[in-house]
Amino acid sequence: MHLNEIRFDGQRPVDGYGPGFFRVGGTVMSGAILLLPEASLAWGGPEDVEPIAAALEEIDVVLFGMGPDIATIPEATRTRLDEAGIGVEVMSTPSACRTYNVLLAEGRRVGLALLPV
Repeated sequence: MHLNEIRFDGQRPVDGYGPGFFRVGGTVMSGAILLLPEASLAWGGPEDVEPIAAALEEIDVVLFGMGPDIATIPEATRTRLDEAGIGVEVMSTPSACRTYNVLLAEGRRVGLALLPV
């Protein structure tokens, strides 16, 4: 078996999560978070769209992790991101974390908006 080292080119992967927290690049963050190529920060939830839209030059798609189950995002959020030219994928938080890490490893321009499980 041949193993390849995964490189994230300076971005921090999601190492783990649990009730109310995430471990990102070895750092524990509480509550809802937003991961962008240049920042890892607290996030105000699905209505807090401006920090994502402002990352237009950095990301092509944002993954929304909506907690333990799939839920919808507000139509105004989807519309604002569509207008900014940023793709939107909505899924459960565990799925969003896994997908984000895979896309990072592939060198994709991706953001991650997470609600805790």
